[in-house]
Amino acid sequence: MKTKLDIAKNWLPRYTGTQINEFGDYMLLTNFNNYVEQFAERFKCDIKGVGRPMQTATNNDGLSIINFGIGSANAATIMDLLAAKKPKGVLFLGKCGGLKRSTEIGHFILPTAAIRGEGTSNDYKPPEVPALPSFKLHKFVSDKIVQHKLEYRTGVVYTTNRRVWEWDNKFKKYLRTLSTLAIDMETATLFIVGLVNEIPRGALLLVSDMPMIPEGIKTEKSDKKVTAKFSQLHLKIGIDAMAEIGEKGEPIKHFTY
Repeated sequence: MKTKLDIAKNWLPRYTGTQINEFGDYMLLTNFNNYVEQFAERFKCDIKGVGRPMQTATNNDGLSIINFGIGSANAATIMDLLAAKKPKGVLFLGKCGGLKRSTEIGHFILPTAAIRGEGTSNDYKPPEVPALPSFKLHKFVSDKIVQHKLEYRTGVVYTTNRRVWEWDNKFKKYLRTLSTLAIDMETATLFIVGLVNEIPRGALLLVSDMPMIPEGIKTEKSDKKVTAKFSQLHLKIGIDAMAEIGEKGEPIKHFTY
């Protein structure tokens, strides 16, 4: 295996238990195995990759879902491995912490950009390159949110590689200077590595906690409550948006700069 593509073609099935030709042209990415389970139950399809680092499911219409794990390193890994498939569109369904009073728990965020605080993306592009989604893909997602008559926000999110930072007042003070809507651990990495691998990409984030205040920090109890109340809707919007892109057959062009 001499090239990146050689490695990706070998490793994508190894990580997922799924052959490259078994994946659909459009994909949902997530950190949550219950999203994969809900997807498989809805479409009566098998879950593959059980016992491996990543689990997948694919419906008969060519839409796949992958649970790639948590964090920027895993986000970079899956976007590198997907170079073996070259999907026509990828949408990340993740959770985030709201940093503004206007971003309440249960709101959806369509990031217009992500600040690259995670460091992982620096191995792919210089720090000054912005982490951006494919806006045409986001248009389909936005339309679906509006059809459901739901609240959503657009703006910049901050991506960090720190999972435990809520105690750090110095870091929280820094976040307040950035005018960011939310914080997560994957979005910037997905956007940059998607850019490098020429994969159209987007993100639909669910606000699951308000970590800037002590009583808003996520707990096992609060996370279960958010999951029970919003996860099915989160997944449905993602499925509907990506299915519509596939049905209309409009290519999402990849632009380099």
